[in-house]
Amino acid sequence: MIVGSPDYRVSHLDALEAESIFIFREVVATCSRPVLLFSGGKDSVVMLYLATRAFWPAPIPFPVMHVDTGHNFDEVLRFRDERVDELGVDLLVASVPEALASGLVVEPPGGVRNRIQTPVLLDAIEKYRFDALFGGARRDEEKARAKERMFSFRDEFGQWDPKNQRPELWNLYNGRTHLGESIRVFPLSNWTELDIWHYIARRDIPLPSIYFAHEREVLERDGMLYGVGDFIRPKPGESTTVRTVRYRTVGDASCTAAVVSDAVTVDEVIAEVAATRITERGATRGDDRVGEAAMEDRKREGYF
Repeated sequence: MIVGSPDYRVSHLDALEAESIFIFREVVATCSRPVLLFSGGKDSVVMLYLATRAFWPAPIPFPVMHVDTGHNFDEVLRFRDERVDELGVDLLVASVPEALASGLVVEPPGGVRNRIQTPVLLDAIEKYRFDALFGGARRDEEKARAKERMFSFRDEFGQWDPKNQRPELWNLYNGRTHLGESIRVFPLSNWTELDIWHYIARRDIPLPSIYFAHEREVLERDGMLYGVGDFIRPKPGESTTVRTVRYRTVGDASCTAAVVSDAVTVDEVIAEVAATRITERGATRGDDRVGEAAMEDRKREGYF
């Protein structure tokens, strides 16, 4: 019998998984107080799953935190709580409504609270003395994220300077910080939306039902379909209709739009995503349409 030479090649998904797991372990080995930002959205769900694989059979050695604007989708909040209970991890909630009540932030005109998440996040970082924060941002989502490093250095004010990023040659990461500084860490940087869905299919990772096609009352505004609810109401001249839609990304209900879709399974979503030519943020996030540099401006201020 002729025995062939061993094949040491790994698949694209295996390589991405290994890279992400390495980053989790590197941060835990380097930093003293990491935390994982977990909203219940698909990217943070995959990131949390990767964290469990990185440290299995030990528990995840850091808490998870949600910066809660109070404008959430009910389905996503329920999933967040169920997933946290299932894994037995500690959940911290940095509350924008509490910050509004205390006077830390002021309700913005129009009621979209994404921008006032930043001071709430920075306050939580200072309160809990976090020196590393895992986030689910990906480079394919948006151009400001495309030029950000895997380890994104933030100064003592939580601000990001895109012209002062640390080199990451040969996948060597510098996680050292001075007192008051922090690192934002993006284990999914090199993943795409399609990679995320293929990985969800491979590992059979549960998701909130909002990611699959369902009937919802919506209205069209600025070329996007917003779900009608407590945070989105018709303006004069706008009408509502019931459509079969799903959400490609999950943020505030006040600024996240749905897309028309019949995809009710992961495989159908994969086929749909493979055929699209616009990113999920470009297609569904009203907060990114404030200006050409909306995301970069928020990152400079301390946003994730």
